[in-house]
Amino acid sequence: MKVILLQDVPGTGKKGEILNVSDGYARNFLFPRKWAMQATDKAVKEVERRKEIERRNEAEKLKEAQDLANTLEGKTVVVNSKAGEGGKLYGSVTAQEVADALKRYFAIDIDKRKIDLKESVRQLGESKLEVKLHPGVSANMILKVVEDK
Repeated sequence: MKVILLQDVPGTGKKGEILNVSDGYARNFLFPRKWAMQATDKAVKEVERRKEIERRNEAEKLKEAQDLANTLEGKTVVVNSKAGEGGKLYGSVTAQEVADALKRYFAIDIDKRKIDLKESVRQLGESKLEVKLHPGVSANMILKVVEDK
């Protein structure tokens, strides 16, 4: 019997897959738990239509991420911080502070978890950071820490 999985089923398949399973497995296990439905022509067309919409949405998100990466690549983000003698900071610059600076200077709202500081920033000056925008798409930027007056 051909079925369409409505959710991931361990050992059987992933959501949206069209599989051939035994009649008993489908009637006694998959259908009562509402994990699958019978693969009629109409249902198969609906699944294919949804997959096409998902592919388009994913391609659109990837394009937006690439455009944003091109915009941010090589730019400098300035963060103000209090410092003591010799340019040592009181504490360190966090990813949240970088995200706030990106929002303030570039009007771009990026989650702090997507900002990868290469090392802990505890000194005035410049260092590198990476902003991960999408799987496989990232932008390398320069973080400039200046003393807050």
